[in-house]
Amino acid sequence: MKTKLIALLLFVCVSVLAQNKKDFIQKDIAVSPFIDGTILTPETSAKSPLVIIIAGSGPTDRDGNQQMMKNNSLKYLAEALYQEGIATFRYDKRIVKQMKERNVNEESIRFDDFIKDASDVVAFFARSNAFSKIYVLGHSQGATVGLVSAQENVDGYISLAGPGRSIDEVIVEQLSKQAPGLTSNARAAFDELRTNGSTQNYSPGLSSIFRPSLQPFIRSWMQYNPSEEIKKLDMPVLILAGDKDLQVLPSEGEVLSEAKPDATYTVIPNMNHILKEIKEGDDDLVNQKSYNEPKRPVMPELIAAITQFIKQ
Repeated sequence: MKTKLIALLLFVCVSVLAQNKKDFIQKDIAVSPFIDGTILTPETSAKSPLVIIIAGSGPTDRDGNQQMMKNNSLKYLAEALYQEGIATFRYDKRIVKQMKERNVNEESIRFDDFIKDASDVVAFFARSNAFSKIYVLGHSQGATVGLVSAQENVDGYISLAGPGRSIDEVIVEQLSKQAPGLTSNARAAFDELRTNGSTQNYSPGLSSIFRPSLQPFIRSWMQYNPSEEIKKLDMPVLILAGDKDLQVLPSEGEVLSEAKPDATYTVIPNMNHILKEIKEGDDDLVNQKSYNEPKRPVMPELIAAITQFIKQ
């Protein structure tokens, strides 16, 4: 498999890494002009299953990090799955590359760009015929991206801390708990944005959501309702949530599970949004600090759940 894979994939560099006394080959490859990523492939005589990992919101790179936030969550996820004999491909979101090249145009970004990128990755590896099966795993916002991109050439789908409702509904509910005075204004602004394509009637406290340059992206994101998209999947589905997640509550996973009754729905005790353990008694500050603690491992219970799903 390894020889065949090397012949098929365009890669920039090759390095041999070690983890838990196992060597594995890491290849950095360019799937498209927008997408650079890293593939880890177990050295086995038979074809391995492949998990394509799609990152969450913001300028998130293949390791799960941003400029002011480093936790290596997706890097550790990929390496842990490798230990279970599962290949992974994780990639930088296109905005990461744009930021490096200093050519970001926020007003031109659309949610469909992320879907196209993920679909291009799926098609790239489907053409290679190098893996026994292909799974899409989307984290947070990436779970919604994955729901759409998994509808062709994919054998299974995994929602990891993914929302069950459209983004406007999720944000309005979050505001009802964190800033209830802004809830009605946000709901009205979202409705106007959906109907008219733009909105000017929003509180200054909501400018991070409704600033004019971001509105086209938010509107394009609002078009996708995860609980409707998941019904289109004719494949095994795993829905994972953490009960210490401050961003996407387990109730969002319940919405997905209700929409897809044959899916497997699992809540990982003590897991937060970035897949790290938050012990009983730890407060929200400890939870938030973990977003910048790159040495914290991802939870082994998470790896066990994903491995069981793929190898069943």
